[in-house]
Amino acid sequence: MNDLEPQWLWLLAATVLGIAELLVPGVFLVWLAAAAALTGLATLVFGIPVAAQLLLFALLSVASVYAGRRWYVGNTPPSSDPLLNDRAARLYGEILVVVADIENGRGRVKVGDSVWACRGPDCPAGTRVRVVGADGSCLKVTLAAPAPLAPPPDAAKELPKEGENP
Repeated sequence: MNDLEPQWLWLLAATVLGIAELLVPGVFLVWLAAAAALTGLATLVFGIPVAAQLLLFALLSVASVYAGRRWYVGNTPPSSDPLLNDRAARLYGEILVVVADIENGRGRVKVGDSVWACRGPDCPAGTRVRVVGADGSCLKVTLAAPAPLAPPPDAAKELPKEGENP
């Protein structure tokens, strides 16, 4: 392997890193592969010494990872469920029941089979509240509108039509 010139070692390293990215995708090794390829091309064109090659590879690695991260943040693919990993955001608008009195603006609410901390207007346990936001894992709540009362049992009967006798 000592017979290979440095530029070919860099290009070989770029190829190996590219293949590794295909086998273990993580969108990270591809940027190191690009840095290795650019270092190999710079070594081929300018014939730079080994110390400068290592420094150039380090600088290009940092720059390519930074540029790749910025690109991915700005170009995220659309998702069918964008709130998949944000449980608090999925709860916006939900009506929950207070399980520990909200006193001085702090309390606890029942969410599914767990209990979450919450902030909102003071109210006793059993009160229905609506989630209006979140601060980390602490839900921000407000009093929910009371549920409409069920119609009295007689209301289900048909009312006589005009001109009919009951």
